[in-house]
Amino acid sequence: MTIELGATTPTVDARSALPPVDVTDDALAAVTAQLAATAEEHDRSAEFPWRGLRVVHGAGLLRLGIAPRYGGADLSSVDSIRVFGALGQGDPSVALITAMTVFQHALQSKDPWWPDELYRKVVRDSLEQPVLINAIRAEHELGAPVRGGLPATTIRRTASGWVLNGHKGYATGSEGLSYHLVWAATDDADPLQGHAIVPGDSPGIRIERTWDHLGLRASSTHDAIYTDVEIPAENFQGAPASEHRGDAAFAGVALGASALYVGVARAARDFFARFAQERVPTGLGRPIATTERIQAVAGEIEAQLVLAEELAFGLGRRIDAGESIPPQRLVLAKPLIVRAAVTAVQTAVAAIGNPALTRHNPLERHLRDVLCARVHPPQEDTALLVAGRHALAR
Repeated sequence: MTIELGATTPTVDARSALPPVDVTDDALAAVTAQLAATAEEHDRSAEFPWRGLRVVHGAGLLRLGIAPRYGGADLSSVDSIRVFGALGQGDPSVALITAMTVFQHALQSKDPWWPDELYRKVVRDSLEQPVLINAIRAEHELGAPVRGGLPATTIRRTASGWVLNGHKGYATGSEGLSYHLVWAATDDADPLQGHAIVPGDSPGIRIERTWDHLGLRASSTHDAIYTDVEIPAENFQGAPASEHRGDAAFAGVALGASALYVGVARAARDFFARFAQERVPTGLGRPIATTERIQAVAGEIEAQLVLAEELAFGLGRRIDAGESIPPQRLVLAKPLIVRAAVTAVQTAVAAIGNPALTRHNPLERHLRDVLCARVHPPQEDTALLVAGRHALAR
């Protein structure tokens, strides 16, 4: 995730500075352990994971990405990878909801677009309670907006502001969002499109519990329905569809999001190691960890993790150093990282056999969760198409 401040950053009064957030290895490991303690419960119930999110809030991690001009601190790409890897290792549903909030802070840091006083209220409130934010973009008919097309969700001018109507799908964090950033368009000849800032307690919002998924079951990725939702005039600043060029920061955001699935693969590796040390077949008389077969499997899992981590951290360091990285190279990072994370988990499952697919063992949950990485944009076919076209054009 790239966070670039503008050329001028207003000085923040010391009284407005937010408390520093501890992202040392020890602090993150403590958060991972706390999240892991409730991850299975969240997965089985599919209820909103407030317990996990309160842990993240208590550690200050929901405030990451808030710019220094609002009292926060710069978040490096490397630290974002470390943080989301740690959260994904504990509970990827909590990690994904957290990531959506932090990414919105990071985008606001890079290119401020919220009404200033409203965003400052978000920052103040974030000290007292979890303030969850997500961009609600997908629609069942449209699919992912990154693939193009105008949203069916409409926003219409009124005497006092705007009124919003639409039906969104896959709204991660839906039941706990403080603010919905709803992708919508006007009905003008050249429609204005953009995100409408909708407080989560606005009349006319209804969450339909449609998320009954293979993995990330507690991520609350339900449908959100907006019926005559009124917002102030300053809460929507659309741009003509003809001028829309997409989000240039998206590739960096995708790199951070991929890290949480590396965390899932780490959790799978740790379970595999414990299982191999504890499993003593009567015919063998010693732990299976002492066999060359299992040692080679452990080596393959480790190799995939090294591949994923070196790619993520290598690109993160280059971003932090200010290097200019071709977009087609960045967009390939996500599917390559995901391939390695999925392979690591599948390798552990194949080696263990039936116990790996038993629900009381966490490896079954890790497999379901890591497979969800493939659906996040940029999806593999899109990334390969971008890179392939560029390679052929050369």
